Amino acid sequence: MGSLRILLIGHGYLGTSLAEQLHAADASVVAVHRGGPGDEPYPLLSGDVSLPGSLVAVRDALPFGRPDAIVHCASSSRGGAETYQAVFVEGIRNLSAIFPAVPILFTSSTSVYGQTDGSVVDELSDTIPDRDTGRLLLEAESLARRNGGIALRLAGIYGPSRSVHLKKMLEGSASIEDVEPSRFLNQIHRDDAVGAILHFLRRGAENFSGRLFNVVDDTPITQRQCYEELAAYFGLPVPPLALPDPDRKRGWTHKIVSNSALRATGWEPLFPSFLSAMGKDPDLVPSIRGQLPTGA
Repeated sequence: MGSLRILLIGHGYLGTSLAEQLHAADASVVAVHRGGPGDEPYPLLSGDVSLPGSLVAVRDALPFGRPDAIVHCASSSRGGAETYQAVFVEGIRNLSAIFPAVPILFTSSTSVYGQTDGSVVDELSDTIPDRDTGRLLLEAESLARRNGGIALRLAGIYGPSRSVHLKKMLEGSASIEDVEPSRFLNQIHRDDAVGAILHFLRRGAENFSGRLFNVVDDTPITQRQCYEELAAYFGLPVPPLALPDPDRKRGWTHKIVSNSALRATGWEPLFPSFLSAMGKDPDLVPSIRGQLPTGA
């Protein structure tokens, strides 16, 4: 990847790991975030994707001129529709205008699928998000794809220092939703999400122009199965039943997201299931335990 020139928008949980791997592979990578400069071994520029003038300044500061591809993985920081409009919709529009003909890999979300019947969904399935944030993601996807880019719909990301379900299990706050059928959880390890992005960069983003891919592991499990299997793995009691939280930030869906289209391109996950990552990722469990109060 040594000859690749990549502009990375976003330097959070996913973006930092991606930048590190690109740099390690001798690609020329410049990361942009809304903070100040850091001590990374690659350029880290301050910029705001929602402001055209800010992106012009980024363009003029690039050490390699025109990038081969742009990866937009900036976080919404859990904002609402206004933030999604600015970061995703306006962000993609601004990038397309300031970097014409440069393919954008946009990390979207499987939350755009609003199915509640437990069905298998793929890239041809209806997208029926029940929230404005999901509809804005679809608009941003469309903008990226119309300009020769790729939309990657990522499932729930977990990995070192980040796993809601694992943390709840280990701290003893987990509960199983007392509903039937139990809803499916669709997840992806951070390293596999990064691997999918690298996969398309290595093969040339232009070769997948306008395409759409679900980025999810091989093994959807229900919320009930997740906690029952974690309990068995750690030798802990199965969490109690409880009524579902009516105010869940991610809304209520019940579907199995297929990764068949992504796998057909040659991508394979390092962690085909959430439970397999418990033993295969040496940092996952210790990093979550490190977040718990002493004695938990």
